[in-house]
Amino acid sequence: MEQPTSNSPLLLINSLNSSVDQSPFLFTFFAALLIFLYVKLTRLRVPLPPGPWGVPLLGNLPFLDPDLHTYFSELGRKYGPIVKLQLGNRIGIIVNSSSVAREVLKDHDVTFANRDVPQAGRAASYGGSDIVWTPYGPEWRMLRKVCVLKMLSNATLDSVYELRRREVRNTVAHLYRQCGSAVNVGEQGFLTVFNVVTSMLWGGSVEGEQRDGLAAEFRETISEITELLGKPNISDFFPSLARFDLQGIEKKMREIAPRFDNIFDKMIDERLKIGGGDDDGSVKKNDFLQFLLEVNDEGESKTPLTMTHLKALLMDMVVGGTDTSSNTIEFALAEMIKNPKTLKKAQEELTAVVGEDNIVEESHIHSFPYLKAVMKETLRLHPILPLLVPHCPSETTIVSNYAIPKGSRVFINAWAIQRDPNHWENPLVFDPERFLKTEKWDFGGSDFRYFPFGSGRRNCAGIAMAERMVMYLLATLLHSFDWKLEDGKKMEVEEKFGIVLKMKSPLVLIPTPRLSNPTLYQ
Repeated sequence: MEQPTSNSPLLLINSLNSSVDQSPFLFTFFAALLIFLYVKLTRLRVPLPPGPWGVPLLGNLPFLDPDLHTYFSELGRKYGPIVKLQLGNRIGIIVNSSSVAREVLKDHDVTFANRDVPQAGRAASYGGSDIVWTPYGPEWRMLRKVCVLKMLSNATLDSVYELRRREVRNTVAHLYRQCGSAVNVGEQGFLTVFNVVTSMLWGGSVEGEQRDGLAAEFRETISEITELLGKPNISDFFPSLARFDLQGIEKKMREIAPRFDNIFDKMIDERLKIGGGDDDGSVKKNDFLQFLLEVNDEGESKTPLTMTHLKALLMDMVVGGTDTSSNTIEFALAEMIKNPKTLKKAQEELTAVVGEDNIVEESHIHSFPYLKAVMKETLRLHPILPLLVPHCPSETTIVSNYAIPKGSRVFINAWAIQRDPNHWENPLVFDPERFLKTEKWDFGGSDFRYFPFGSGRRNCAGIAMAERMVMYLLATLLHSFDWKLEDGKKMEVEEKFGIVLKMKSPLVLIPTPRLSNPTLYQ
């Protein structure tokens, strides 16, 4: 009988079997290796999602419609609930259905917990050091803890209520002086929210004759920032060209962002000089900046809050907390002007709860179920972040039987999902009543038919503040004033797409006092 040679397969198998017999570890290792290779080979056979053909080098970039939310919806109707686009050297994945959104944001939450950071985002957020763009991990968890558990907790928001109240009352007094004249509602709402945010951050606000001029200036600055963040950028689609900044987007952002950075530096320096008060007899500041400086001083050993983190969080609050809330208020008021019955019901609720000889307080807002339904319906039809913030998988993942490549840019089309006729009756009709029929629709993101603030680990950190601010200011505007269009004008609620959705044309209305006691406007 022929003896096996040294490189005979039989001898190798016998040797392997002998080794496996001698070492359970080796058996486990080789079994795991085979499973790994099987999974890898299986994934190679999983197709990418369907999508339109592109052109060489550029892919689908030349065919992108500026109104991405509606364009992505049309692609969904043609290719299905999950669509692939070739965006230069990058792959874009569009999610247009609640079931696929659930897979991405819940079933594979950790895998999709990172962001695809645009170059403009890095320039605006100190290299991506804020809570929006920081990769998922210890640093992000530290920032999230600072924001949600401390800075934006209900207890902290309660402690600075008087700052919000002061700014809302200042707006009422200002509008009372403008009664009978046309008012740009968006600008007034923006400046109110901006003053509220800066008051809570470091005690600053804009008053007097500067008010209208600075409202337009600050709003324009923040609009420029959000526009640059949402603008298609060659540097993002061809990373090798990023250093050339061919469209000048990064350069423009680096020109705009320092306007706020200079304010941050000034406020931080002043606060550090006085040491927060107490020692020199001054009153200790009770605002977010003081809190952040104290956290910075504590310096946790593993993931400390650095001064860069601190300023990045301030930028998040100023940019992310102002335009978003004021745009929601503007859309809500526009929809109510277009639907007078809704406006009447909301004002009747306010009168019943608050009365005609009193003013709205934030403590009232839990007694306004109809107005809360108005807010929910506004955010259903006009989600302020229509595509949320794009996600980026940390590894290639199977979703709905398609391969989603590692590093792709994943757009969750909340705008389309929240208008899906399979889940919403008369989805294009503004109908707050739909939210009075059930308690299941909240802002937590647990139901993937309605998640205007996102879902999963990377949902919005400022939900509690946004809800309070929108409800409180909207209730005050409706309780204190009647609103009407200028003569000859017709109410059209049209959207202008961007990373932040806004009214296509400014909402200009004429306020008249509703309350008979003039002292309520002081």
